[in-house]
Amino acid sequence: MTENKLIIGTAPDSWGVWFADDPKQTPWERFLDEVAESGYKWIELGPYGYLPTDPARLAEELKQRDLKVTAGTVFTAFHRGLDQWETAWEPARKVAELTAAMGGEHIVVIPAMWRDDVTGEAVESGTLGEKAWSDLFTGHNRLGRTLLEDFGLKQQFHSHADSHVGAQQDIETLLGATDPQYLNLCLDTGHAEYCGASSLDLIKNYPDRIGYLHLKQINPDILKKVNEENMTWAAANLAGVMTEPPNGLPDLRAVIEAVEALNRPIFGIVEQDMYPVAFDVPMPIAKRTRNYLLSCGSRTAVS
Repeated sequence: MTENKLIIGTAPDSWGVWFADDPKQTPWERFLDEVAESGYKWIELGPYGYLPTDPARLAEELKQRDLKVTAGTVFTAFHRGLDQWETAWEPARKVAELTAAMGGEHIVVIPAMWRDDVTGEAVESGTLGEKAWSDLFTGHNRLGRTLLEDFGLKQQFHSHADSHVGAQQDIETLLGATDPQYLNLCLDTGHAEYCGASSLDLIKNYPDRIGYLHLKQINPDILKKVNEENMTWAAANLAGVMTEPPNGLPDLRAVIEAVEALNRPIFGIVEQDMYPVAFDVPMPIAKRTRNYLLSCGSRTAVS
């Protein structure tokens, strides 16, 4: 990936996959088949264990479909204390090993959410104190350094709805207190919009910290309902807060133009959170979204 362009890929998330094993989810073989049929060349691994974890088998499955891996995904809760390293590292190590074995270069890191997806009850405070912020910074700097030194992988932090890092100020606080050598931003345009952050402002003000993209849109009318009713992230998804481009916000054409202006190669992974979903729904959306995104930029491609 040496040319100056935005490379579009996709992820299990766009096929309604949130968990390693769930009968409500598209079987992994069908996911890979439909990704290839939809015209994509790059994928994320999704939740560890959804795709085969044996490197030789996964490599063969990908080769048969002419697919390549951009990143794996891990989850952390470093704000809960420095001892969280012991909890986070072992699963992160497994993801990193598989990602590196598949030739991926990135690890997307998602922070823990502060309220229960099902009940909506707070499992901890929705705001962080000074020590919690400090522990968060320390944990992510250590994770990024270890991923880079041990596996040659780059940590891309994914701000997330119902987490402590979602709003514009939260994201800027994180970027200001972490080492750019070890942490940059997986700018998820949908989560940013959901939390009131501006993707365009983040690209403009932190151009060197935009390391990776998740491309998605929010339905503003449903988002208004979500905010009025204080819905959880999971409930918001069931309500259809995520919408197929170009029907929502932010304006992905403007985002892609801004990213292309960074003048360096970058991955833009298509995501549309829609767990659970009927198995015949994702592929037509994936095809239409791919075609739309390719029309948005002069240097946007699938390979």
